[in-house]
Amino acid sequence: MFLKASKSTGSAMSSVEPTRVPARSNASPSIISADLRIVGDLASAGDIQIDGEVEGDIQSRTLTVGEGAQVKGSISAETVRVCGAVTGQIKATTVTLDKTAKVMGDILHTSLAIEPGALLEGHCRRLESGAKVAGAFVAAMKEKDRSTDLLAPSHAAVNS
Repeated sequence: MFLKASKSTGSAMSSVEPTRVPARSNASPSIISADLRIVGDLASAGDIQIDGEVEGDIQSRTLTVGEGAQVKGSISAETVRVCGAVTGQIKATTVTLDKTAKVMGDILHTSLAIEPGALLEGHCRRLESGAKVAGAFVAAMKEKDRSTDLLAPSHAAVNS
């Protein structure tokens, strides 16, 4: 588990490549505790629970954003439950916004549940039930780019 650098060669441990651990269905979730702030992207084949702050994009199988948590970045997962604050786009098959949720961004989903008291400022777009989340996201982004291109000339005319 731990590697020891040879004293005679003076080789550094940073040159050793980490081993990849295959995802297990019964593995415990990765937890970002309330006192932890992460700046950077997160990617997991398993479950992630965030109780602290994350500034970056998140990809996982399931994601739970705890009541005191703050996420600034896009989220892509099979299942997302938001109890805290999210600023950014959410792409998931199943999305649940708890009564304490505050979402500022668009939601691409197959199934969406919003409890009374949840705050959502953004658009919701239902994906086809058989569609893959990533494929639908690419199509939505292309459509958004097209609509932005169509609006650009009229916006320029207003400013002139």
